[in-house]
This record gives sequence, structure tokens and C-alpha cells, in this order.
Amino acid sequence: MHRFVLVARQTAASLGCKGPGVCRSGRRDMALRRAASLAAGRQPRCPRLPRPAREGTVRWSSAAKASAVKINEKASREKILTLESMNPQVKAVEYAVRGPIVLKAGEIEKELRKGIKKPFTEVIKANIGDAHAMGQRPITFLRQVVALCTYPNLLDSPSFPEDAKKRARRILQGCGGNSLGSYSASQGINCIREDVASYIERRDGGVPADPDNIYLTTGASDGIATILKILVSGGGKSRTGVMIPIPQYPLYSAAISELDAIQVNYYLDEENCWALNVNELRRSLNEAKAYCNPKVLCIINPGNPTGQVQNRKCIEDVIHFAWEEKLFLLADEVYQDNVYSEGCQFHSFKKILYEMGPEYYNNVELASFHSTSKGYMGECGYRGGYMEVINLHPEIKGQLVKLLSVRLCPPVSGQAAMDIVVNPPIPGEESYSQFIKEKESVLNNLAKKAKLTEDMFNKVPGIHCNPLQGAMYAFPRIFIPSKAIEEAKAHKMAPDMFYCMKLLEETGICVVPGSGFGQREGSYHFRMTILPPVEKLKILLEKVKDFHIKFLEKYA
Repeated sequence: MHRFVLVARQTAASLGCKGPGVCRSGRRDMALRRAASLAAGRQPRCPRLPRPAREGTVRWSSAAKASAVKINEKASREKILTLESMNPQVKAVEYAVRGPIVLKAGEIEKELRKGIKKPFTEVIKANIGDAHAMGQRPITFLRQVVALCTYPNLLDSPSFPEDAKKRARRILQGCGGNSLGSYSASQGINCIREDVASYIERRDGGVPADPDNIYLTTGASDGIATILKILVSGGGKSRTGVMIPIPQYPLYSAAISELDAIQVNYYLDEENCWALNVNELRRSLNEAKAYCNPKVLCIINPGNPTGQVQNRKCIEDVIHFAWEEKLFLLADEVYQDNVYSEGCQFHSFKKILYEMGPEYYNNVELASFHSTSKGYMGECGYRGGYMEVINLHPEIKGQLVKLLSVRLCPPVSGQAAMDIVVNPPIPGEESYSQFIKEKESVLNNLAKKAKLTEDMFNKVPGIHCNPLQGAMYAFPRIFIPSKAIEEAKAHKMAPDMFYCMKLLEETGICVVPGSGFGQREGSYHFRMTILPPVEKLKILLEKVKDFHIKFLEKYA
């Protein structure tokens, strides 16, 4: 009997009983029965666990909790991946367009949803060129073709025009199993590359384009990063230098950091509407030769974030400079449809290179890029794009295809969207009139907003904005008083980051500080997209004006 009682007490204790007649889990009887079984030498049945008081909750004794903590402490060890052990090139990457200011904007949005009072009712994200997020409507024909490719049963529907069906069938015939869900060739679907080549020939007035030089990409960014990956080599003073414009689109500085290449800055001329000056290119190149091997020259035309459109003479000078200095040219031309100012015209580097004669056309290595994300389409989410690479060494071409094959292929839906950009409805086709109407509406609206933004900024004391000739951003220069600069330093912030944070916190407007794009020392800017609808853009600009005047008064 004593043995029975002893076993009962031990078992009851293990189940959380505090003493005779008191069992915190309400299991005293069960404990006694189990002890009796053990005393009799019988194998006990598994005890039935009590139903928890509330779904998903388990009651633990303080002893059990302490035991779990002890076990957890023993099981824990140092993390393999830490800030100290991670790839230092990745740690060096910065991307201001989605940087700290945008994280802060997200926090403020959450606070607004919780009902926390702010001096505004919404956050206006003017930090990124995301057209559809800003309310731009998709181009009907593009969406029709992609819908037909995605769900071919719709090809029998009378709701879709025949020219859209014709394009969808052609794309599907180029897909394995006639399905958008199949992998494509690493270089992209053949018929789409043929359409890209035809588009380039039309755009450039008959300059020949070879589909074999066309590579479909996951947006233009993927193509740019891929080409840079192949170009970067060497170590020490022979490490590849990549010349980029300042201000620049931070994709370039991020890719250069990730590849551990050397960033070589050349400055655009703000006093001359952000023009590109060859003398500045030469200065930058000669200085860089002391610490690296500059062999890549990047051009963004029309400019991001600066919005300038390069004239023919400028492009000729740049090509001659690249030929003379043996530089590989990268021409980022994703905004080629976004040209607004009178007297400005988009000229592709490929066309001007061809027209400069065989000495240039047969020798200068050029990669040019286009995308579905910008222009009048604004289809950022499809991640469609292409690059045309000419004068590439045949053996390097094989290496490029090998590198592209590692990621299998770009999104096939994005390839289909890219096809419609380069193969839109033509006069006489059923969808032509609606397509042209929608395209011109988007571009005319952007031109109107570009002029509105420029004019309103230039009426504000302490803000100067160059003409927005193209692309979809303003990059105004802002005057920041010395008192504000000192306060920014006290907060360990760049002065324009301090300005943009204050703007966000007081107005709900999210823009990107110029320091994220690069700027001449002592000058301050911010980048803002002109994509919001006209009425919202007017409100935004008025808020910036009021904020800036108060900012100057506060820190004067």
C-alpha cells in the first residue's frame, strides 16, 4: 500500500498536482488509477489529454515552462549567417527608391489604418515610377492578348477582337505545348525576338536588326545586371570600372556594388538642363585610370531621374568617345516613348551608331535595353523587357547564353506583354483606333503633368526645376538652410534625407532624396514621379510648396 501511495504521489506530481486532493490540471483520479496500474504491474493506457479551455491554448505548469526555457537555451547556438559573416558585396548594395524613406511611409500607412491621427489622411507614394499603382489604366489590346495567351479557351469568345486572337495564337504556337506555362528558350521565344527585331528596324528607319542579337529579359534591369556580370573582371587597379551618370538610377550603383566592380562617376550638367558633356566624360575616365580599368560606359536616355533627352550631336560625341577609348556602351532606353518637350526627339544609340559609318558600326560594342514597365504601357508587374547586343565576340555570345540559361528563361507572360509593345495594332486592324486613342491619351497626359510640375516648382522660393523633357520624374534642386543641415547632422542624416523625412511626416508625401541618386557636393535634390492623376498631382505640388516655405521659415 505504501508503494501504491508513493507511486501515486509521484505520478500526480508529474501531472501537475500540488498535493493530496489538489490537482491543478484536474487529473487526480486519473493519476491514482494510473499509479494503481503500475503497482499491479499492468501496462497503463495512454491518458486522455483534457480538452483545452480555449482553442489553441495549452496550460503549462511553471516547472514545465522553466524546463522548456532551459532546453531552449541549451539548443540555441550562434547563427551561421550574420551581418559580419554575410557577403560584404550584398551588404554594400543600396537602393534608395525602396529605401528607408519608403519603409517609414509603410509604417505611417499602418498607423493611419489603426486610426492614429496625422496631419493628412493618406500617404502619396511619389517615390517610384509605378504607373498602374498611380491609377493609370492598362492598354486594352495588351491585356486582351495576354489574357488570351493565359486562358486559350477565350480564343472562341466573340468578346475579343480578331487581331488580338491572331497575335495570341502566334505567341502560343511559339510556346512548348502551346502553353504560357511552359519554359521558353533561355534567349526568349523565337517569334517574339523576331517581332522585336522588326520593331527596331521600323523605329530606326530601316537599320537592320538580327533576332539572334535579341535577348528577352525580366525587365530591363535583368539585362543590365547580366551584361555587367559578364563585363566585370580583374583585381586591384585592373578591376573593371563602370562609368555611370550622376545623378543615376540606383540600379547601376547597386549592381556595381554587388559585383564588387568600381563605380566611376561622371556628372551631368545641371546648369545646362542635365546635358552630357564629353569633356566631363574624359575627366572622369582619366582620373579613374589611376585606380581601375574603366571599360564600360552607361547612358540613360531619356534620363532617370533627370528627365533630359539627348540630342543627336551629343549621342554622336558619346559614341566617338566610346570608340576612341575602347569602351563597351550600355544604352538604357526604357523611356524612349516618354518625350514631351517641343524640339526634343528620341534617337536610339543603335541608329546613330549605324549612321556614323562602318568604322563605328562594325566595332563599337553596344547593349541597348527596353521594357514593358515604362513608356505608355506602365506594365511594371509583368517584368517584360529585351536587350539588343551588337558586335559581341562570338565566344562571349556563347557565354552570355550560358549565363542566361542558369535562370532558365524570363517570365513567359512578360515575354508576351513585350511582344505587344513591339507588335501593336496597325492601321486597318480592328483594334487600331482604340489602341492609338489610349496610347496618345497616356502620353499627352504625361506631357501635361510634366509641364505642370516644372511650372509649379519654379514658382516656389528655394526650389528650381529644369524642364522635364522626358521620362516620368522631376528632380528639383532644393535650398536647405545651414540650420537644417546642422540638425540633419545631429540626426546622422544626409540633409536631403532629413528634408524628405520631414516632408513625409508632415504631409504624407513620399519622395526620394537626391543623395540616393548622387549629386554634386553641396547641392540637394529629391526625385518625384509625375504619374499621379492631374488633380492629385496639383494637391501634391501645393503641399510641397506649403511645406517648403514653412521649412525655410523654421530654419532660416
